[in-house]
Amino acid sequence: MRTTVKLRNVIGKKVKRVDALPKVTGQAKFAADMYFNRMVYCSLVLARKPHGVLKEIEFSEALKIPDVIGIYTAKDVPGENQLGEVVKDMPCLVPVGGKIRYYGDVVAVVAAESQEAADEAAKRVKLSIEELPPIFSIEEALKDEIKIHEPTNVPIHKKIRKGDVEKGFAESEFIFEDDFHADYQEQAYLEPQGVVVLPDIDYGYTVYGTMQCPYYVQNSVAHILGIDLNKVRVIQTETGGGFGGKEDVPSYVASYAAVAAYNTGRPAKLIYSREVDIQTTSKRHPITSHYKIGVDKSGKLKSIEIKAYMDMGAYATLSPIVMFRTLVHAAGSYEIPNVKVDVYGVYTNKVPPGAFRGFGSPQVLFAVESMIDEISLKLGIDPIEFRLKNTLRVGSRTATNHLLTESVGAVQTLENVRTIADWENLKKEVEEFNKQNSFKKRGLGVSHIIYGVSLGAAGQHLDASGAHIQVNKDGTIDVRIGGTEMGQGAKTVIAMLAAEELGQKLEKINVHQPDTAFVPDSGPTVASRTTLYSGNAVRIAARELRKRFVQLFAEIFDTDPEDVSWENGRYFDSKGNELSFDELVENAYMKNVKLNETGWYETPKLEWDHETGQGEAYVTYSYASQIVLVEVDMLTGLTRVVKGFTSHDVGKALNPEGLIGQIQGGFVQGMGYALYEQIKMDRGKIVTDNFNTYIIPTIHEIPEELKIDIVEDEYSSGPYGAKGIGEPSLMPTPAAIANGISRAIGKRVKRIPATAEYILKLIKEA
Repeated sequence: MRTTVKLRNVIGKKVKRVDALPKVTGQAKFAADMYFNRMVYCSLVLARKPHGVLKEIEFSEALKIPDVIGIYTAKDVPGENQLGEVVKDMPCLVPVGGKIRYYGDVVAVVAAESQEAADEAAKRVKLSIEELPPIFSIEEALKDEIKIHEPTNVPIHKKIRKGDVEKGFAESEFIFEDDFHADYQEQAYLEPQGVVVLPDIDYGYTVYGTMQCPYYVQNSVAHILGIDLNKVRVIQTETGGGFGGKEDVPSYVASYAAVAAYNTGRPAKLIYSREVDIQTTSKRHPITSHYKIGVDKSGKLKSIEIKAYMDMGAYATLSPIVMFRTLVHAAGSYEIPNVKVDVYGVYTNKVPPGAFRGFGSPQVLFAVESMIDEISLKLGIDPIEFRLKNTLRVGSRTATNHLLTESVGAVQTLENVRTIADWENLKKEVEEFNKQNSFKKRGLGVSHIIYGVSLGAAGQHLDASGAHIQVNKDGTIDVRIGGTEMGQGAKTVIAMLAAEELGQKLEKINVHQPDTAFVPDSGPTVASRTTLYSGNAVRIAARELRKRFVQLFAEIFDTDPEDVSWENGRYFDSKGNELSFDELVENAYMKNVKLNETGWYETPKLEWDHETGQGEAYVTYSYASQIVLVEVDMLTGLTRVVKGFTSHDVGKALNPEGLIGQIQGGFVQGMGYALYEQIKMDRGKIVTDNFNTYIIPTIHEIPEELKIDIVEDEYSSGPYGAKGIGEPSLMPTPAAIANGISRAIGKRVKRIPATAEYILKLIKEA
């Protein structure tokens, strides 16, 4: 789908974000801003026990509070009382006699005339729970002695079998083995989870909320209420950050509110407090992994064997899909002839993790890049040269044996990051600094990653997107897509694509909030797929409209359609004929030209063998390389990221300013995972449940220098060659920082976050 015409309008240029003004002026409407007449306020009753059987719910004291309208339990759910986007293993409301599986299990929903009354009533609901022995570690869960779900705590296993790993190890000159652990990370979006569900005059129920996947919410609410999909309409409000945490979780939030709306017959609003949000909603999965890698004497990777255990918490949520991405990315961005990977999903009595930027890959990329760094160190090979020797390129085959035929910018990202960092001189500077300083040491960390764009072979039934474009009489344009804007700049890129294809000015285009009543199910806004899928759908619709404009212009001026051009709000030809876009639209309306169009984009079916993990895992891949300079205080273990250099292969930079912003944000979020963000628990209860205790990076932690390089190795099926950047922007950073610390202190970092306490322990061991 690469364009055959020159870029005419805005693609590749510096533009204002189309949603900037309403957001900076406070006009944008978030879920908490929504109000409807007779609206009730909701609060959740949580189990607050890690494992047990619910014996009784007593809410007589709670009902005495003035303004409490009702308290609704499992018996008040009109449809099926089960949630779960992939596996329906989670009760909406735990019934009496049902099992409590983690602290945040929801037992009841309180509805009241005020938030204060609802919250107070929720506190007064008394639960009688017969406690069962809880399981808090992967190691304990693997014993399968205490079952969280029947028949086993380890229900999911995914694997790759490529070549013969034992033969590969036998042919290796060197073999390296080690264990790694990557812990939880909280998405830390600024806006907490929230929805309003109201009985509507046309649809059965309309849901307004902060979310990434309106169609997931539509399905869940219909399922819980026991009604048809065409009786549920979902409209996304402005969303103040998601990072994966608003993929499936809003389906649960909306379901709780829907139970209240159904039973009261009134609009029901449920906005989470920060504490409830952190206690109950998904995080990044903790993953413990073991790596074994064989290398020949020339430094070529010969064989890799990986065993990884993913902590799924109390419920599967999106874990089966997350595990697929973990599986595919576990061996990194390298061509290795013999690969064996086993990934296991393990239930524990803890908060269920789910989607988070990177989706199961930063954890194993940290592990594999730590191994690659350690091997290069032991073999005395420059870490960039070692990666260049083994990285993927056109003609390579991935760990899943996917033959790469185009858009493989891996080599160029390594070469470019080496250049922008002035690598040889930077190494000398670090060496000189360490000679002159005893109590502070610096280290250079390198990482190199691959990222599969799209939902991939495990989710290809959802990998399609729709768009609708309406050109109005005054020349303004309405664009509707199924993908969501959650701060990443999707609306701006979509508006740019429409402007480029139609020739109208950017400020005349309005990209509306997603609404399930207007656009068919377009899959989730995840996997860095919005630009590729929604973008292509918009282009398909816009090009059909443009054909009509070109034909109309040619008829008006009796000119050849091939001679008609369009840009910046005007259509013209080589003879000097010209009409503004608005004037052309007036003519179109006078002649009854159809000025609305739909677009639908899907990718070809991927060939995949689930038994061997061999085949086309994703439609295409993005690549990135990164160098960081860290400084470690050898007395306290505190680490400071001094400089960062990163190069990303994005296919084509449609909106360069937005792209750089994404990379900057991803870098800082990855830095938080590497160093600061630690979820602490006490018997399954998260004690770091607000931003006083859960530490995220601030502007003070941003490195003094962050250089960004963009590689444009175009993907033929991407809009103008574009791939994705949302998730790859974060993925190289945890590994690069961990490698930098390891080089600085002379001891390998094997777990993240690498807190000051952990680093100090390593320093003492060294």
